[in-house]
Amino acid sequence: MSNPEHTLGVTPPISAALPTDAEKRQTEALLKELRAQGTFESQAETDKRWAVLADLQRITDEFVKRAAQEKEPHNSILIRDARGRIFTYGSFRLGVYGPGSDIDTLVVVPKYVTVKQYFDIFPDLLVEMAPPGAITDLTPVPEAFVPIIKFEYSGISIDLIFCSIQSLRQLPDDKDWNLNNNNLLRGLSENEVRSLNGTRVTDEILALVPEEKTFKLALRAIKLWAQRRAIYANIMGYPGGVAWAMLVARVCQLYPKATSAVIVRKFFTIMLNWPWPLPVLLKNIEYNQSITRVAVWNPKIYPSDRNHKMPIITPSYPSMCATHNVGRSSMAVIQQELERGVQISEEIMLGKRPWKDLFEKHTFFTNGFKFYLTVISSGRTKEAQNTWSGFVESRVRVLVQKLELHPSIALARPFNKGYDRVHRCKTDAQVEEIQTGNLAYMVKPTDTAANGNAKSESKVEVKAEIKTEDGVAPGPAVPVVKEEPTDVVHLGTVPLKPEEKPVKPEANDDNAEKVKLEDIPEKEPEIEIYTTNHYIGLQLVEKARSLDLSREVDDFKAMCTSNDIFKAELMGLTIQHVRNFDLPGDVFEPGETKPVRPVKKKKRMAEGDPANGPMAKRQQMATAPPTIKSEQ
Repeated sequence: MSNPEHTLGVTPPISAALPTDAEKRQTEALLKELRAQGTFESQAETDKRWAVLADLQRITDEFVKRAAQEKEPHNSILIRDARGRIFTYGSFRLGVYGPGSDIDTLVVVPKYVTVKQYFDIFPDLLVEMAPPGAITDLTPVPEAFVPIIKFEYSGISIDLIFCSIQSLRQLPDDKDWNLNNNNLLRGLSENEVRSLNGTRVTDEILALVPEEKTFKLALRAIKLWAQRRAIYANIMGYPGGVAWAMLVARVCQLYPKATSAVIVRKFFTIMLNWPWPLPVLLKNIEYNQSITRVAVWNPKIYPSDRNHKMPIITPSYPSMCATHNVGRSSMAVIQQELERGVQISEEIMLGKRPWKDLFEKHTFFTNGFKFYLTVISSGRTKEAQNTWSGFVESRVRVLVQKLELHPSIALARPFNKGYDRVHRCKTDAQVEEIQTGNLAYMVKPTDTAANGNAKSESKVEVKAEIKTEDGVAPGPAVPVVKEEPTDVVHLGTVPLKPEEKPVKPEANDDNAEKVKLEDIPEKEPEIEIYTTNHYIGLQLVEKARSLDLSREVDDFKAMCTSNDIFKAELMGLTIQHVRNFDLPGDVFEPGETKPVRPVKKKKRMAEGDPANGPMAKRQQMATAPPTIKSEQ
């Protein structure tokens, strides 16, 4: 889709100049680098995605027919015309997905189909109608704000949300039917509106850019840059995929005839100099609508909207802020990265540097901070840890906000992903050690795979999150880098090896020595513990000598453990402070240099030497590292 003549956006373009030959060459070089970085998948993989979506459409139609039959078993016309629709949203619908990407999917059904039927019927129907063994890691999440079923279909991760259109008795039998009509929102709750708006926002973004092809290539570049620089995660206080897409779309509106390389270059300059909190808008906000009770973003009316530091507003009604989680520290980090992007992209366009320099990995662990906090959630079963770690992850930014208020902290930067680890131990004392950060009992991913407990999909920050055939990123054993709550695995004892299984004694004559089962030593059962670590880098104010975080830590733990999700017999939560040279080795990739403990030089000072006087001791104290206190 392209709109070359129609002016798009809330302001006229800055420039409508046609691209030069040099700019075209830079765009070709950018495309070549993105391919080299592995951001594109093969045609066969894409065809597989479409085949999975076709299967989901077939299953959805059958689901609606069964729901109609359950609702009105004698209404043959209702059952005959019953149908649902599958829509996608996010990176797949935007056309910027890559190898290993999941598919964000929406099931739309008529008004008579209920959420209860969705969770009662659809999971079993998936297994029934899909090819044998195609459905794995099936996890319905009925308690989520937006009803969702998570699963993998033939190795492709699917997040399937649900919405029942209250204004439609039956869905139209029209392949071109879409969700862009605002009247479809009538009678829907806030979570149902949010379900529909994923697709509506994605479609609106594509309709508001001058050239889709230019937009998509530029967005691929900005997504890869944001992921590599660890500033891509809405839940952790950074812009998510939709927010970055809207920023790129706005630059496309301002330079409607530019190439993708120019869009990337202008992106950094414009966003670095954007007069926040002036909102980024792709079109004027629709006010004075009475279709839904869901509030439209309006800082003149709502105080909470006035607090948004970096408002990026969705174009579909009802308009919402996609970056309400961005805080002071994360915004400062984004500004630093934009400055870096401006410098590098300028040199790239002048032919002085290659595009790959823009996509260099972050230095969060290698050269980012001297001090870190690590938030450790733990579970005695993977089911428990799946629920608990997801909840704790959604609250980490609250801890960051509290840390930002501390007078000794200049910046508190959360890493955008958590590290999932599996541990095996034998005693409760060892469990407590694990819960406080001890990695002595950690199991390598290859070991967990051998015992059937590995994740079926690894998403690590290598080659733009490329998934290898066996689901494990290349290189030495590295824990899974977490983006969303993980799937479910049972905790239990490690199975005995075949040679260690008790052997039933064969029948023997009365004079032979009898072997009793209880005489055969059994292998002591091991306990599996699942943990997720989230790291927060701390930059202290100048001359800070000590840092007492016990109040912030206690408040955060009380907030998390007071929630009904928390089960003390299954779950744990601790917060530890860590120096950079004490970071675990698995947060570093091959070739990266881990910080080392500074070596203190001891000097022998003669008695009466001025260097050993009170003034010298005060100077020594002034150069000593600050102490950090965090009560557990």
